[in-house]
Amino acid sequence: MYFHYITKYDLPVCGRHQNNREGKMTQLKQRLNAPLKAIALASSAGLVLAGCASATEEPTTEPTETTSATAEPEPTSGGSMVVGITVDPDTIFPWKATQFQAFRMLENVYDTLTAFDADLNVVPGLAESWEVSDDGLAITFDLRDGVKFSDGSDFDSADVKYSYEAIQDEANAAVARSTLGGVTSIDTPDSDTVVLNLATADVGILANLTSVNLAIVSSDDTEETLSTATNGTGPFVLESRTAGQNVVLARNPNYWGDATPLDTVEFRVLPDEAAIAAAMSAGNVQMAVFSDPITARTVTGDVTVNTTPQLSYHALMLNARNGSMTDKNVRLAIQCAIDRQAVLDTALLGEGAVTGPITSPAFRSDPNARPCPERDLAAAAEYLAASGNAGGLEIDAIVAQNLYAGAVEIAQAVAAQLAEANITLNLEVLESGTYIDRWIAGDFESAIALNGGRPDPDGMYGRYFPSTGNLNQVSGYSSETMDALFAAGKSEGDPTARKQIYADVSAELEDNAVWVWLFSGYTYTATSDSITGFTPMTTGSWQYLRTTGLK
Repeated sequence: MYFHYITKYDLPVCGRHQNNREGKMTQLKQRLNAPLKAIALASSAGLVLAGCASATEEPTTEPTETTSATAEPEPTSGGSMVVGITVDPDTIFPWKATQFQAFRMLENVYDTLTAFDADLNVVPGLAESWEVSDDGLAITFDLRDGVKFSDGSDFDSADVKYSYEAIQDEANAAVARSTLGGVTSIDTPDSDTVVLNLATADVGILANLTSVNLAIVSSDDTEETLSTATNGTGPFVLESRTAGQNVVLARNPNYWGDATPLDTVEFRVLPDEAAIAAAMSAGNVQMAVFSDPITARTVTGDVTVNTTPQLSYHALMLNARNGSMTDKNVRLAIQCAIDRQAVLDTALLGEGAVTGPITSPAFRSDPNARPCPERDLAAAAEYLAASGNAGGLEIDAIVAQNLYAGAVEIAQAVAAQLAEANITLNLEVLESGTYIDRWIAGDFESAIALNGGRPDPDGMYGRYFPSTGNLNQVSGYSSETMDALFAAGKSEGDPTARKQIYADVSAELEDNAVWVWLFSGYTYTATSDSITGFTPMTTGSWQYLRTTGLK
């Protein structure tokens, strides 16, 4: 097995992390042989809500990339591939997809006006080109000719207008509604042209339109029709879906772009990452994306594993509107009681980097810019006493099962550390669907979560922390300061000034201990050596399934 390190944006190494692989392998053996403890937890990888977003500035670190010396061969046409996943995609309707597995499958079925290339540059999608007015208040998109939906019907400007206006409608509960919050009207001068009229300039909107949560659907379709069958303009179409077993995508014969090399891709549901690793070793699965480095290294046979830093981040989300979390001092006590590097070392062998709120390369937060950059139990005790809880307190945390590996260790490490600060973390283990419902509703005191990161910070947090954000109930926090900062960041065209705005956003979040941002990790993309053409991305996107095929 080969480990190729693809690091489009290098994550900084922070704290005490030492890359001691021999010690890590000892931990590997211990974890592989140890039974799972009483509580089987998993955080919400599914709640990526992220998709992709392009940086509007150059990365602050030089990208580095190490790959095999030999160029991959061009894929042949035809054949099938099996992708191992741990959770059945919970929806096939793109506007409401929050679960990771559903999101990544659907981005290969539906298209958006803009798209990303492998370097996270915004490139044409369904829009062939666009022009922004001098005042930034109108964006005119020139749509591609000859595009059809998978049912054979023609795509035109009416479909864009229909899709975006439906997403804007609060009654439809689209998870990306806030992305279009500044769009005041949509004009369609002809079938090939769409004009978005904006209340204020929106620097990040072209990047944020890449999310499959903003997919363009046919004006003849509804949520009801698209909840049982797909009808997109993307490279694949849904062939079959068997609950708890698999989802099969087939090549879309009406796709406007280059035809996908593969005839079909099966997303096969297996109990956990260990089961996926075993299936790959046996040759029954040809591709999988692991979040646990230990499990990734157990795959045997002719398999290549690409390790890719992620913009996503692990966090203990604190809902400032519920229970004890309404008290800022309680939240600060929790923040000060956690050793983030120790959590990373315990859960993922130290493979990642301690992080602040913003993981975007051009806007990355200083992970040490918080009231307690290192664990400080004395400070935690002072904050706890200031809250009137000097004798200790209990808080509840929701977690979900089977969505990504490493969550068990993360939750246990956090709970153990809080216990030393006289804070009891009661873990409520939920089935993934129930977890997502509670998460979306903001029905929790705290939550163990893995959230998707984006290169543009407005796309990353614009739905969470402004008071008008459609996921503000999830964040549990807003303020007049936060509203003003996000409004300024959205319209600020000067890169230096914009960077300072989001530094102020990060400071507001950290100083108020809105959440406890822990660390960013890696994904480990394992592909059989019979597979070629897949490119892992720092956003976690699987969009390059469209170029993947057999050698």
